[in-house]
Amino acid sequence: MTDAALSPTCCREPYARLSLWPGRARYSGPSLELDMHSGSVTCLGVGEEVEFTIETAADGRRRTARSALIRPRVAHRIDAHGGRMTFCYFEPGSATERACREALGAGEEPVTVSATAELDLVRRLCAAPGRAERPDIDPRIRAAVRRLLQEPQLPDGAAEYAAAAGLSRSRFLHLFRAETGTSFRRYRMWARMLRAGRALRDFGTLTAAAAEAGFASPSHLSSSFHATFGVRPSRVLGAGCVIVDEVHAAGAAPEPLPLRPPYARG
Repeated sequence: MTDAALSPTCCREPYARLSLWPGRARYSGPSLELDMHSGSVTCLGVGEEVEFTIETAADGRRRTARSALIRPRVAHRIDAHGGRMTFCYFEPGSATERACREALGAGEEPVTVSATAELDLVRRLCAAPGRAERPDIDPRIRAAVRRLLQEPQLPDGAAEYAAAAGLSRSRFLHLFRAETGTSFRRYRMWARMLRAGRALRDFGTLTAAAAEAGFASPSHLSSSFHATFGVRPSRVLGAGCVIVDEVHAAGAAPEPLPLRPPYARG
């Protein structure tokens, strides 16, 4: 894979925008003809202009919708028929995720579809200030989630996190899934994707993003991104995607990246 600098500002006006917050993200732009993929976190997909078709791999079912709430680890493919899409990715186990599920009347089904374009819901929930954590989440899992978001690049696995929580590995994994709705492995992948997005914004290359987010190589990052989102990161950026750290844009100091040579500033 070549690793020429990937410019986040190739268009005069943002044709596509990737907004990042601690634990959550939002993409608005062309759908990019997504392949079958399985997300790490709950995703709300909204057709900005026209209806889209969502196909689930488990049963081959195809449904038409203006909005679809997709649970973690559900293999699916979206055909936007050339229209623009908004995808809002919610932090697992958060109050914001729960509020979205309640607003759409979602139960335990893998995908909840709606005939309404829920763009107002996206604006209210995805861009809400703060982490919007659930007050009732187990404090041991809350601490693990915070650490994963702060240090996703570290190689520590479930055994190390379980020891820090004072739990056996099996009990920790069970509790983590019960509290967040996704697995420890999937959540760590999500945290690494968020870190990679910020590194792409700051440094502009897949090599830097892979190093900062704990991936073995740019190709490892690219294949993991494709499995999670159904598209390669180079194609997202090639569509003129602008990456914005919304916390920083709002005036708060951004979380520092653990810079290492040759990417260290100054």
